[in-house]
Amino acid sequence: SGPDLLAQAPDAERRDLGGQVVIPGLIDAHAHVRNLATMRLAADLTGTQSVAEIIERLKALETGLSEDAWLLGRGWDQNDWSNTEFPTRYDLDTAFPDRPVWLERIDGHAMWANSAAIRLAGEQRIQDAEDTLGGKVLRDANGVPTGVFIDNAEQLIAEVVPPFDEADLERGLEEALREMARFGITGVHEAGADVPFLDRVKRFIDEDRFTIRLYAMTEPGPSFEAYCNNHLMEYGGKLTVRSVKMYLDGALGSRGAALLEDYSDDPGNRGLMRTSPEDYAQLVREALACGYQVNSHAIGDAGNRLLLDTYEAAGIQPDQRHRNEHTQIVALEDLPRHAEMGIIASMQPTHATSDMYWAEDRVGPGRIRGAYAWRSLLDSGARLALGSDFPVEQVDPLLGFYAAVTRQDASSWPEGGWYPGEALTRQEALRGFTVDAAYAAFQEESLGSLSPGKWADFVVLDGDIMSAPGPDILDVEVVETWLGGERVYSR
Repeated sequence: SGPDLLAQAPDAERRDLGGQVVIPGLIDAHAHVRNLATMRLAADLTGTQSVAEIIERLKALETGLSEDAWLLGRGWDQNDWSNTEFPTRYDLDTAFPDRPVWLERIDGHAMWANSAAIRLAGEQRIQDAEDTLGGKVLRDANGVPTGVFIDNAEQLIAEVVPPFDEADLERGLEEALREMARFGITGVHEAGADVPFLDRVKRFIDEDRFTIRLYAMTEPGPSFEAYCNNHLMEYGGKLTVRSVKMYLDGALGSRGAALLEDYSDDPGNRGLMRTSPEDYAQLVREALACGYQVNSHAIGDAGNRLLLDTYEAAGIQPDQRHRNEHTQIVALEDLPRHAEMGIIASMQPTHATSDMYWAEDRVGPGRIRGAYAWRSLLDSGARLALGSDFPVEQVDPLLGFYAAVTRQDASSWPEGGWYPGEALTRQEALRGFTVDAAYAAFQEESLGSLSPGKWADFVVLDGDIMSAPGPDILDVEVVETWLGGERVYSR
C-alpha cells in the first residue's frame, strides 16, 4: 500500500501528479532502433503522396551534402500515391542526373535507385544480374532494370553505398533515444542487430547515455556467431542478447510476402522466400544448439507455414518461447498451431491500420480472414507481444494501442473498425506492450508491471487510455518517462 511504501523509503521524493495517470514503461516488442537512428541521417520520406513531393524533400537535404555524397532516404510507399505502380529510376534522373540516389521503401523490403547509383554499381552488372532466392530486380518490357530492387536484390546497389561515419551514427542514436523517451518507450526488442551496433549500445551504456532497455536479436552470420557462446549476455542492466532474427519472406506492400496461392491483384506472383527451407532449418538447429530464442520474420501464409513446420520439425518446446515476428497472413488452419507449440505471436497493430486500404486487394476476401488476426490467435491460447516495427511505422506506442482496440485510422475510419472482431480489449492491448512483451523476452520477473522487486520503469500520461473514448486515446500524451527510477524525459 502507499503508506507501507512510504515507510520503507522515508527519504523518497513525494509528488502529487494531480490526476495524471501512471502506467508501466512501454515495451516495443519488435522495432529497429538501428534503422531509426540511421533514418535520422537521411531524408524522411514518410507520408509523401507523390514522386514530386519526394523530390522536394530530397532537394532540401541535398543542400547540405558534399559534391560526391550519396542522397539517401527512407519511407516512400507507392500505395499512398494516386499512381500505385512502383516508381522508376527515370522519375529521379531529371532532378538528380549525376548524384547517386538510394531510397528505402517504408517497410525496408524494396529500394529505389536512380541511374547514377546504378552506374556506380555497374550498369552492365545490374543488367546481367539474375533474380536469386529472395530477390528480384524489376525490369521494363525490354528487360531493362527500372531502378527498383526487391529484398535480397537490394545488395546489388547497397554494397557500393558508402557507410555512415561513427560520429554520425552516434548522433543518430542520440536522436532516436530522445524520440523513444518522448513517447514513453522504456524497452525495445531490436529485430536484427549486428556487432557494430551492439558495440555502440554498450559504449552508450558505459557513458550513461542509453535510456532504454534493449533486448537484441542478433542477425544470422557473423553477429550470431560472435554472441553465440555468450547466449545469456546481460550488459549494464540495459542490454540482453539471447536471440536471433531470421527472415523467411518479404513484405505484403511490395508483394514480396510469400503466399500459398497467387496474389489476388498480381496473378502468377506468389512472392519471395528470402531463405530456402533447407538453410532455414539449419539456422534454426544452430540457434537451438546455442540456446538461443528463434525469432523469425513471416508475413505471407506460405512463410508462416514454413515457420510452423520448421519449428515443429525441430522439436521446439513451449518453455523456449520461440517467436513468430509479424504473424501477418496466416492460413486459418495454422492459427491454432501457435498455441499448441507455445510460439509467441509478435505482432504490430499499426500494420493493420496502415495496410487495411489495400491488403484485401492483395490476398482476397478468403485469406484476409487470417490476416492481422489478433483476437483469433489470443482466443486460441497464443500469447501476443505487441510492437510497432518502427521506423516502418511511427514510434509512438499509443498509436499501436489505439489501433489494437479500434482497428481504425486516426480519422476513425472505417466506422466500427476494420474486421472489428479481431480487435483487442484495452487490458489485452496494454499487456501486449508491457508484461506480455516482457514475457516474450524472458523478462517478466523484472519488467512489464509496477510490482515490488521490478525495475521502476514507468510512464506518466496526461489522460487515461483505459477509459478515454476511442478517438480521444490519440490526444493522450506522455508527460514523463522514467527508467530505473530516473527520469529520462519530461514534457
